[in-house]
Amino acid sequence: MKQVMLKKMHDPVIDETIYFDVLENGLPVYIMPKVGFKQKYAAFATNYGSIDNRFRVAGEKNIVTVPNGIAHFLEHKMFEDEDVNVFDKFAYYGANVNAYTTYTTTSYFFDTCDNFAECLELLLDFVQYLYLTDETVEKEKGIIAQEILMYEDDPDWMAYLNLLKALFHVHPVREDIAGTIESISQINRELILKCYNIFYHPSNMILFVVGDLDPEWVFELVYENQIKKDYTIQPFIERFYPNEPKTIFKKRVESSMPVSRPIYKLGFKEQKTGEDGNLLLKKELATNMLLEILVGKGSELYQKLYASGLIDDSFSISYSGERDHGMTVLGGQTSDPERLHAALIEGIQAKMGQIKEEELERVRKRLIGDYITIFDSLSSIVQNFIAYHFRNMNLFHELKILNEITLDYLEERFEEHFNLANHAVSIIYPL
Repeated sequence: MKQVMLKKMHDPVIDETIYFDVLENGLPVYIMPKVGFKQKYAAFATNYGSIDNRFRVAGEKNIVTVPNGIAHFLEHKMFEDEDVNVFDKFAYYGANVNAYTTYTTTSYFFDTCDNFAECLELLLDFVQYLYLTDETVEKEKGIIAQEILMYEDDPDWMAYLNLLKALFHVHPVREDIAGTIESISQINRELILKCYNIFYHPSNMILFVVGDLDPEWVFELVYENQIKKDYTIQPFIERFYPNEPKTIFKKRVESSMPVSRPIYKLGFKEQKTGEDGNLLLKKELATNMLLEILVGKGSELYQKLYASGLIDDSFSISYSGERDHGMTVLGGQTSDPERLHAALIEGIQAKMGQIKEEELERVRKRLIGDYITIFDSLSSIVQNFIAYHFRNMNLFHELKILNEITLDYLEERFEEHFNLANHAVSIIYPL
């Protein structure tokens, strides 16, 4: 048996430790023991999402351009095998398996209470083997077309998608993750194989395991599985995104669907891009603090809007920050989109330069509480860690960065991100 000497990182505040190392094929492996937890959870994820439509491997001459929706299409195809369906294989061991594709990541995961070693082997093997024929690719187009049509019937998703199309001129984040019926019709076996061979290389992926497990034993399982597979060194992947203007594309998008109440979404486009690591983490945390102060459930504005009936429990706030793009989105169902819009804009403007130190400290405590809560859920630990990892961020740095955010930094971030010139609105009215 190979002698394992894992590196480790420790958070003394929450008293949690993550063990890790990188295999010779480039795969980073992270293991977090959670003593006393019956459930075990593992995710195998690739740094590849729906916006990665133009790329080139270092050394090659030509840039490859692929149709929108191909990352999500590939995720679907990974679950197919010559004989037994992947879902049935995990069910045989009493485990649940699933996957998701975002704008930047595709992740495959399972959870189980028993037969962990068998399930981990299955996860590694099915993600590292692609069964693909021309016939199965054509068949999948019909299945995904149905999924696209189903999302087009979802008014909340359409309000969100319309907002992104208003905020962004040309960036691929404005396109549906699943693509369109027209774009998926252009996908073929050759294009899928090209994307798979480039983006599913171990060096572009991460494996994260959490549960009441011995880290060295888990690492040994992974090591023994990976040495049987032949991977040559993967050259650097260049990703190409269009030059997105700083301005928004249009101020307002309106449409109608069969809904009982209008759906309203307000978005602010990120102006400061190009960061990753702790700089991006600080910007993300500060923006979330601002959202909580401005219109979080504990804010005066939220209570006023709720009491007036302009918002209900469907109202939500979120910020998404990536290296090359970012946006804040807030909204939900409302009785009067125009009054809600006026009240939100007035409330945001009124708060500019008026944030109090006690509000900062109240929200800081709230976010520290949210951070600690993450470690009660195995799936939350894994999904947050992976999302941070691909942006060179470390989940264990969050408390330190949170405590570094000052009132001056918060006000600077307020002026930068919540500039009214950067906002757009999407409304879905009842038919």
